[in-house]
Amino acid sequence: MNLLANSSVPTFISAEKPAVEIVGLSHWFGKGIMRREVLQSISLEINSGEVVLLTGPSGCGKTTLLTLIGALRKVEAGDLRVFGCDLRGSSRKTRQLLRKNIGMIFQGHNLLRCLTAEQNVQMGADLIDGLSYRVRRDQAREWLRLVGLSDQMDKLPHDLSGGQKQRVAIARALAARPKILLADEPTAALDSVTGREIVDLLRRLAKDQSCSVLMVTHDPRILDIADRVLKMEDGKMVQPLE
Repeated sequence: MNLLANSSVPTFISAEKPAVEIVGLSHWFGKGIMRREVLQSISLEINSGEVVLLTGPSGCGKTTLLTLIGALRKVEAGDLRVFGCDLRGSSRKTRQLLRKNIGMIFQGHNLLRCLTAEQNVQMGADLIDGLSYRVRRDQAREWLRLVGLSDQMDKLPHDLSGGQKQRVAIARALAARPKILLADEPTAALDSVTGREIVDLLRRLAKDQSCSVLMVTHDPRILDIADRVLKMEDGKMVQPLE
C-alpha cells in the first residue's frame, strides 16, 4: 500500500495560488491593561509542496501563528488566506471545511485515552470521504508501521512512552492525507534516529502529495530538509536564515 501516492485534490484548492498567503497579520491576547500583542504584522507565503521550518525562542508567537493558519483561532487583524479562502471574517462552515485538509501535530499529542493507537490513527483516515472501514483500518496500520509502531497498535495511550505518543499523533495527522501539515516541535520527544526518519517521511509527503509543511523546530539537525528556514522574534518575522 503506497500511502504517499498522489491523492485527489479538493475542488476548492487552487493550484495557481500559494497554499498560505499572509499579509500584515497581527494578533493579541488578553483585554484591557493585560492586552498583549503576540504577532506583529506577519507576512508570509507558503507554496504547495514546500517545506518551511520556523525557528525562534519560546514565547515569540510561533504556535499562535500555526493555530491561526490551522483555522483554530479567529483572525483579528491583517489578511490570511488558506487555499485562497480568506479566513478573516470567515464562517464556521468554511473553517471546518479547511480543517479537514489541514493536518496538525502539536506537542500535547491530544490522543483519545480510551482508544488504541490504531483507533487514534484511524480517526485521521475517517476524515477522507469514500473509504470503507477496512481501507481506513488498513491505512491506519500502515501509517503506524511507517512511524515504527507496528508492534504497539493495540496499546492505549497510557501504555505508551512520550515519544511513542508523538509518533501516534504524527501518524494520525498523516492518515488524513492533508494538503497542509502544521507541526509544532514534532521531533522534540524523539531520539535522533527516529526524529530523522519522521522528518524524512514528512519531506516525502510534501513532495509526493504536494503537501505544504510548516514546522516549528529548535532542532538544528533537521534544517537540511527545508526549502526555507524562517525565524521569529518577539512576534515578528525576522530575516530568513541563510
